Amino acid sequence: MRPRLSIGLTGGIASGKSTVAQRFRELGVPVIDADEAARAVVAPGRPGLAAVIARFGDGVLTLGGELDRRRLRELIFPDAHARRDLESILHPLIRAEMAHLADAASGPYLVMAIPLLVEGGPRRDLDRVLVVDVDESVQLARILSRDGVSMPQARAILASQASRADRLAAADDVLENTGSIEQLRAAVDRLHERYGRIAAQHPP
Repeated sequence: MRPRLSIGLTGGIASGKSTVAQRFRELGVPVIDADEAARAVVAPGRPGLAAVIARFGDGVLTLGGELDRRRLRELIFPDAHARRDLESILHPLIRAEMAHLADAASGPYLVMAIPLLVEGGPRRDLDRVLVVDVDESVQLARILSRDGVSMPQARAILASQASRADRLAAADDVLENTGSIEQLRAAVDRLHERYGRIAAQHPP
């Protein structure tokens, strides 16, 4: 039976979303990842890849026939019209893929990990929104260390996402990632117990 409760997990870049999602998985909670769905819908042979090629040409393919994500990013980043075209192709496919996976999941609740949840507007398929929150100075430090980009590039990445205030305004629950990884994982454990209780009272 499909889980009774759907939790949308989001947060800014380098906020700790992956750590939170991994802990939910370790606790046996189905986690449906938007990034994984995005890769699946443009796999070779899938209609999504054919639609991207039809719009952007064969130049977005690797020699092996897979989507060249870096090349595609280079095409759409400076071109808002191209970016909207890509979103109109992929977003419905990604949502359908995630819905299919959600229908096949089981357990009291599931987590939908969606990095750009707030940017995409309200979601009727989610019962609660969980935001992993961290100070922007910490995000910048992590981006610089992890991605090897310049400070202006790191600031541009942050500016392209929803603001911290907008994410917090959309949140039903907040995990403040201000301590150690162990503390963050322990906070997920507490939420897991709480979500189990909420799910038990939630209509199917």
